[in-house]
Amino acid sequence: MRSGLRLQLLALLGALMVLAFVPLFFATSAYTRLGFEKLEQKSAEALAESVAVHVGEARSRLIQSELLTLLSAQAEGGAVQALFVYDAAGALVARAGRPEFMDAFGERRLSGPRRPILRLGVNGERWQAVFVPDREGGVVALTRIGNGVDESKPLVALMGLYMVVIALLVLVVAYFALTRWIVRPILALESSAERVAHGGRSLKPIDGGPAELVRLSHSLVTMTQTLLLEEDSLRRKIQELEAATEMLRTAQSSLVRSERLATVGRLSAGLAHEIGNPISALMGFEDLLLAGGLTAEEQRDFLERMRKETSRIHRVLGDLLAYARPSPSSVVSDVEPGAPERAVADVLSLLRPQKDFAHITWSSSIAPELPRVPLSHEQLTQVLLNLVMNAVDACERRGSIAVRAERNSDGDVELVVQDDGPGIPAAVRDTLFEPFVSTKEVGKGTGLGLAVTRGLVESARGSIRLDLAHSPGARFVIVLPAAPSTSSSNVTA
Repeated sequence: MRSGLRLQLLALLGALMVLAFVPLFFATSAYTRLGFEKLEQKSAEALAESVAVHVGEARSRLIQSELLTLLSAQAEGGAVQALFVYDAAGALVARAGRPEFMDAFGERRLSGPRRPILRLGVNGERWQAVFVPDREGGVVALTRIGNGVDESKPLVALMGLYMVVIALLVLVVAYFALTRWIVRPILALESSAERVAHGGRSLKPIDGGPAELVRLSHSLVTMTQTLLLEEDSLRRKIQELEAATEMLRTAQSSLVRSERLATVGRLSAGLAHEIGNPISALMGFEDLLLAGGLTAEEQRDFLERMRKETSRIHRVLGDLLAYARPSPSSVVSDVEPGAPERAVADVLSLLRPQKDFAHITWSSSIAPELPRVPLSHEQLTQVLLNLVMNAVDACERRGSIAVRAERNSDGDVELVVQDDGPGIPAAVRDTLFEPFVSTKEVGKGTGLGLAVTRGLVESARGSIRLDLAHSPGARFVIVLPAAPSTSSSNVTA
């Protein structure tokens, strides 16, 4: 920056010198040439008038031949280029001189207002005719203005050299003066700012230079002090935030452990409830069988009841394993992607004909050319069937249930199952997808359906949520990504 600033200053001063001295040089040159021309004109006019006066005084004493001899001598001597003698009537009496000048002037008569000086041009030369009256008429002397050489050139060249020298001197003096008064204070400010930028804690104001730069340096000092104070305050706030973040991290870990324990407690309580009742029944039946005294029919009835309770335990354990088993890698990589429209069609064709669901109004809306999703047909059918059966139970097997499959703006497949039942109670909305959480009566559900459904959906990198804005009833929205390298299926419900 130091050399760049000096070069810019030098270029600026050079431009100013050019703008100042170049017009002055041309103006001075023009005035010098004009002055030389005026001087040449005055000299030529004085010479012509002198010769004309001499001829006018001598014409009365000379005869015609002697007058012509005098005129020729004056013209040939180089004092004038031509002489014309006129009588009192304005008629030409005699003439002598260079032929081209005599031809240019001609044998004109002097009549009317007589101009004392005429400036004319012959063959590119400037010349003038000076009329001097006398007692017998008058004499016109023609003389050339100047000698054809521009006498002002040496003076103009000398003036140009003088201006160049003066301009260089002014440039050097101005450069060093401005460097001392402007550039050096600016460079001092730059050095102080660089020290602050590299960790310095103070900025030193400049002592000399223009008052504006001094005030600017003091303003920068004040600004630097303010920024340093704000930096210290920000550093303290960052330290406080880091401490608060560490406390939050510790609290979060405690909450996670507490939530994990609470989840294990709910899972244990639900499992104990769902398995404890069948086991108690099994133990009761076993005691009756061991006591004896039963008929064959009673023994068979007890055995069938024991088998029923055992199947109930098996179903609960199977649902629990299904909830814990799914993983993204197995679902996405090891199964054939399923077609949403086919799964919707299979679920509706399975439930519509059943007599228990005769009072339910079914409706479906399936967009064309939906992509396949990273769930197998069986898994996708299980997800939809869980949601639809929950809607059937919520409506108490009468009401309206709608299933919709479409593609959202992100290109994902969106599956919607909604009903016009009583909806989901607010008390269970936050834990709705956890194991053994159910809104059904005891014995009518295990509370694992939605947990298994969420596990399957999330294993396919999808999401499931309860639409809280929907009323009346409940609406569940499932979003599944499109499976890679699949083509759309055209199966419709």
